[in-house]
Amino acid sequence: MEKPKTTVRILEKISKANDVIAEENRSEFLARGFAVINLLGSPGCGKTTLIAATAARLRGRPIAVVEGDVAGSVDAEFLAGQGLPAIQINTGGGCHLDAGMIREAMRALAPADGSVVFIENVGNLICTAGYDLGEQIRVLALSTPEGDDKPHKYPGIFVGAEVLLITKSDVASYVGFDAQALRRRALSLNPGLVIFEVSAVKGDGMDAWCDWLAARVGEKKSCE
Repeated sequence: MEKPKTTVRILEKISKANDVIAEENRSEFLARGFAVINLLGSPGCGKTTLIAATAARLRGRPIAVVEGDVAGSVDAEFLAGQGLPAIQINTGGGCHLDAGMIREAMRALAPADGSVVFIENVGNLICTAGYDLGEQIRVLALSTPEGDDKPHKYPGIFVGAEVLLITKSDVASYVGFDAQALRRRALSLNPGLVIFEVSAVKGDGMDAWCDWLAARVGEKKSCE
């Protein structure tokens, strides 16, 4: 019976240590004028494409990206090819990024003061929700092929988000996705949640999302 108690104590220590570093990160980000966005979502929901499409619409401040994956550097290489400074974090099996990883990555990436920094978290809807990275904005991306029932299955990640981006909106009719049902379910958990339906590939809804983000971070937007 003692083993579970010991495990709980260890997890509490890990969580408290992460929170301390997250607050240090937040203070440093504020001092440097960074606008840091923690982007959560399942593998394949379109996070990387969304970052590239969003960055193309923002002007006036430098943009940088921290990429989180279990392994590989495909997404960081793609974003670098789009002209975005990007650094890869590989967790080696871990299901989330933590504040310490972000601290080290930001030091290595060395974004210019005043940058908008996107953190693409490891793809899943569970453990990423429980770790503060020091970000100012937490965004959840959920693609239409994943289904509209996810708030019932993974409530924690919806409760903690400021924005929900319903991605791949252009294929909703093909996969039987009910956007209104998802909105009702998500808002029942988090009434203040800001929701946009977007297609990063076709551009649907991207101006509304980028207008909101630009106002939130004090950025300029270009529709070019």
